[in-house]
Parts: sequence; C-alpha cells; structure tokens
Amino acid sequence: MKAYKENFDAIIIGSGIGGLVTASQLASKGAKVLVLEKYIIPGGSGGSFKRKGYTFDVGASMIFGFGEKGYTNLLTRALRDVKEKCETIPDPVQLEYHLPNDFSISVDREYEKFISKLSDRFPKEKEGIKRFYGTCKKVFNCLDSMPLLSIEDPSYLFKVFFKAPLSCLGLARWLPINAGDVARKFIKDSELLKFIDIECFCWSVMPALKTPMINAGMVFTDRHAGGINYPKGGVGRIAEKLVNGIENFGGKIRYRANVTEILLKDEKAFGVKLSNGEKIYADIVVSNSTRWDTFGLNNNKGLIKRDYVPKSEYKWSKTYKPSPSFVSIHLGVAGELIDKNFNCHHIIVEDWEELENEKGVIFISIPTLLDPSLAPDGKHIIHAFTPSSISEWDGISREEYHSKKENYYSFLIKHISKIIPKLDQNIDHKEIGTPRTHRKFLGRFEGSYGPIPNKKLLGLLPMPFNTTNIENLYCVGDSCFPGQGLNAVAFSGYACAHKIGSKLKINDSKLPD
Repeated sequence: MKAYKENFDAIIIGSGIGGLVTASQLASKGAKVLVLEKYIIPGGSGGSFKRKGYTFDVGASMIFGFGEKGYTNLLTRALRDVKEKCETIPDPVQLEYHLPNDFSISVDREYEKFISKLSDRFPKEKEGIKRFYGTCKKVFNCLDSMPLLSIEDPSYLFKVFFKAPLSCLGLARWLPINAGDVARKFIKDSELLKFIDIECFCWSVMPALKTPMINAGMVFTDRHAGGINYPKGGVGRIAEKLVNGIENFGGKIRYRANVTEILLKDEKAFGVKLSNGEKIYADIVVSNSTRWDTFGLNNNKGLIKRDYVPKSEYKWSKTYKPSPSFVSIHLGVAGELIDKNFNCHHIIVEDWEELENEKGVIFISIPTLLDPSLAPDGKHIIHAFTPSSISEWDGISREEYHSKKENYYSFLIKHISKIIPKLDQNIDHKEIGTPRTHRKFLGRFEGSYGPIPNKKLLGLLPMPFNTTNIENLYCVGDSCFPGQGLNAVAFSGYACAHKIGSKLKINDSKLPD
C-alpha cells in the first residue's frame, strides 16, 4: 500500500465548518495541518453549489456569528485569525413565522420591536415575555463578555475566570438548564409556549424543553446584537475563505480524499488510510464526521475498528439519537414572483401537534433578496426544506424513490404557494434532495442534521467535548459541545484546536483580545 511521505502535526477528516475552524486555528498557531475532504468542494452542509448560473446554499442561509463586537462572533474571529474576511449583508429580519390560528410574526433585528409585537399578540403575558427573553439576554451577556474557547483546559478556564469571574459563575448556572424550563417559569399561555418551541426548533430541531438554555440565550439575543448577516456570494464563501487562510498559513487540503480508517497503534491514533489504500501519518487525528460515522455506532461501519471503540461512545449513542434529515428543494424562479420587501426567511407550521413529525415544518429561504448576484438577472432563488427520516427512503425501489421525491416536491410547492402565489408556473430550475442525498454527498449518518437527546437531559452537561478515549484522536462538529449550527460548530473548532494546541505546546499564553 502507498504511504504519503509527508508527516503532519494534525490531519482533519472532513471540511465542514468545525473541521475548517480547527484546521485554520492550528495553522495560524504554526501547526502543519492537512484537511482531507471526500467531496469536491469544502463546507459540508455549510457549502454552496452552482447550477445554470445559480449559486445554491447546501444548508441553511440564516447565519449567526458575523457580528463585529464581543466574543460570540466566532465566524468573524475565525476568519480574522487567518487574515481573511467575508463581506456580509445585514438581514433586517431573522425569520417570519406563519403559524396556526392565523398567527404570523416577524423577528426583527431590533429587539424592542420584536418584543412589542409578541406582547401585542399575548398581552396577558407581556411581563413573562420580557422576563424570558431578558433571561436569554443575561445568558448571552455572560457568553459575550469572556473569551471562552475551551471547556476542557483547567489552566485556561482559570485565566478566563480571573478575567470575568461573574460571567463564569453566571454561565455555569445555566449549563444544566433547558430553555423550556425557563419559559415555563415565566409564561403560562400554551400557544406562546408553542411559539417558543418553534423558536428553538428552527435551529436546534428540538422543542424548548430539550434545547439547552445556553444555546437559546445565544441565538435569541445574538440575532438582535450581532444580527443575521449573509455572506456575499453565498454561505459557501465562509468555507472557501477558511481554506484560503489555511493554505496561506502553510496548511493543505485535498479533495476526493475519502478516509476509510483511522490508523491505531498501541491504542493511539497515528494516521489515516484512504479508500485508494494510501496511508498518511500525523501526530494528531481529528474527525469532523459525526460520532456515529467515526465510531461505527449503530452500524459497525466506522473509521475506528470495532474492537477499539470506547465504551463511552456506545453510552453516548444511547443518550443521543440522530435528528431527522430533510427533503430539500432548490429552485430558480422568475424575479417578478417575489416582492422586494418580502422577508428572506420563513417558517410554516400548520398544526402544532405535527411539529416534530415528518413534514411538520417547512423552512423557506430566498437569499437573492439579500444578494441578487446568486442568480441570473431577473431571477430569484427559493430554498425550502422539511424534516424527513431516512427510514422513509431506504429499502424502496428506484421507481418508488423517484415517485416519492415528486410527492414531497408537490407538497412543498403547494404549501410555499400559500405565501408565494403562482410559484409552480414560474420555476426556471429545480433540484430535489432527500435524506439519501444528504447521506451520500455530506457523509452524514442517516443524512441527519445532528444529534438530539433521546429524552430530556440536563442542558449542555451531557454533550461530549472534543477529546476521545483514544489517545491523539479528537472529534469536532455538531456531535460535540455545544451542538448544531455554524456558530456552534465554529466554537467546537476553536475548542478542539485549543486542546490540541496545548498538547503540541503552540498555544499563546495570553487570552484572545
């Protein structure tokens, strides 16, 4: 078998945002890094692809982490650390909700405007609304006032505590708490509690009772503080810029490089093996695959041979399960179909009881309202998706598969047409993706968006960190603390790089500015 002659300080498997932030942070500290990506473009679900003059985002177009102040603007900071920057376009509205009982509301960038509109809908809960979202703001202020990049390094935590002791203590208080428990402390109205469920579900794929309060505090406040800012040129520009930064700092990235095995000796990781038989060696190996794909949990087809999988990973797989995947459609449509004052992001829920079920929610993004350059002149992009499980798509014939795709497509068009009339008559281009598509091209177990708890847990406390029980092997991404979302996996990338940097003795002794 071929062996790659060059040795590296760290090999990162996968070029999702978590993996790229890990690699870029290590490269900026002087480490020799190699990113291996089995597909032809970087970014994973944070990437973009092109068709017929359109630039489509693979996943969500609603991006946090591009603020300019504080410590929670992790995408801005990660790019800056490798001398890169994304031009962004501010979105005046995070989301417009279309909910049961003729309940529609937009979440404006201006905090007081949103709180006022929600209070008008639920006048008896005005005080409870202020107290719940005010508590979210307190959590955010703790996060935003300290450079918290690693939870696993006691000496680093001591420095952070010395810099911001009250924020540290305030944050620790919320680690075992979920957003739903806080909401129920202040709010009684059942419809308003359902609204807070969809507020959480739209980014965590979980209702409020299962969503950690720290994550909720971050999202519900950062959308008003740092704001929702779309990267000009598409979400894939984030990954492209990070790759540029990695390469400019001496790192390397290889595409069509499919890792099939993490090499172990004396129960220590020391390299990887590719599908072509090639072996590449490094002091550190980082997996940006899901923990299911890394350790073969549930299917025994992981990157680690079964005999070496730590018992702690099986325990994790009993605590968490894969969230549903999605059926997604990417459309190119006539420009005159959409008014210029239409909001970019929408969510449709027609039955609260179906919220967590197949087709229970429809997410819609029209990123060309922010960046017209993503489409040919006179055209718009509509990207819509609805939850769907892999069990709906496996074990069916090719004919059944294509028929089901068209059924889901018709379902989405029908419901989107309620807010964008005459849609079906004005489609220039269409793409349909299923959980099988996401599994194949994104390399994600069951095409899942990420892990969700099997039952209600104590906030973020059960989430695993980057270190594994295999020496020199680390994990990064949404299977690690603090979970799903580009800003969250960027945090996991920072934390992973810090932990590895401590091992390699390349970390700066000073706290980040």
